[in-house]
Amino acid sequence: MPVAVRIRKTIGNFCLDVDFESRASRIGILGASGCGKSMTLKSIAGIETPDSGEICINGKTVFSSAEKWNMKPQRRSIGYLFQNYALFPTMTVAENIGAGLKGNKEERKRRIQEMLASFQLMGLENRFPAQLSGGQQQRVALARIMAYEPEMILLDEPFSALDLFLKDRLQQELEEMLEDYKGTVIMVSHDRDEIYQFSEELVVMEQGRTIICGRTKDIFENPGKREAARLTGCKNFSRLKRIDGHRAAALDWGIALRLERKIPEDIVYAGFRAHEFVPVWGERRENCLKLSIAQIADFPFEKHFYIWPEGEKMQEMEKICWFVQKGNWKMLKERGMPDYLQLPEEKVMLLK
Repeated sequence: MPVAVRIRKTIGNFCLDVDFESRASRIGILGASGCGKSMTLKSIAGIETPDSGEICINGKTVFSSAEKWNMKPQRRSIGYLFQNYALFPTMTVAENIGAGLKGNKEERKRRIQEMLASFQLMGLENRFPAQLSGGQQQRVALARIMAYEPEMILLDEPFSALDLFLKDRLQQELEEMLEDYKGTVIMVSHDRDEIYQFSEELVVMEQGRTIICGRTKDIFENPGKREAARLTGCKNFSRLKRIDGHRAAALDWGIALRLERKIPEDIVYAGFRAHEFVPVWGERRENCLKLSIAQIADFPFEKHFYIWPEGEKMQEMEKICWFVQKGNWKMLKERGMPDYLQLPEEKVMLLK
């Protein structure tokens, strides 16, 4: 189902300026807290009204400032799963699922029974939300949405308040429940792993603005912009001073980079992920950083090494992160710490 969102909305000093289009069935919106992700979802749902722009869903315009058209939320055929699931506390599971359903009594009852069976809620129909686990509450909230077969589902940070174990389990459950859903699902999150696992296409937002959109895997591989790289998990950044088409000085790392691919003139940063360094023993190779450890942090499945940049002012610069997963600890123990860390060219991100 094609989705096109081009809207602006100003609230106080905050300006939302969103522009993206997608034909994917699973879309992620990634951004830091307060960047406007939830406001974007609420605008799509019709809960918030943009100042200008348009929103089109499956060829249907649901909002257009130019045409002075703003379709009512209940006519947009959109299901909205809130962070806290927004279940009615004084209603039973069955009553929550049936809230808003149209049709006669028998039709509503039949649809509720279908949803109870589909979402593994049989036997819980007379319980109240407070008597349910987090996973059960999520299933009830999703069953209530699916009961009236919306064209689109919006998920607003559905796992943000959960601990890691429960979050992982509920994420798997949610994906299983949505397997047979043919409509579009848009999920907003500040969690890069959550978004990567869920979405086919990705919209990255910063301070109310869309900074990049496209295939999720492509954006993680080549974010294009510094903020997009940071939000997708990159830890190491350096200002880049271009020397010529294939050489540049990484000012914050104290090294020179030589690349086979051409370095565009508008590139101002280099980025490098903490897991991608290649340890080098012996002589220095091209695109290497001398290993000078400032600090080590041990975790159950990873060691984090914080490395001094090269150069006279290294202690004034931000340390470089090298993360080593447990499977490689044995190699370091047997061979000792490397002399250098190499930055393979294909892993160096050139950023604006």
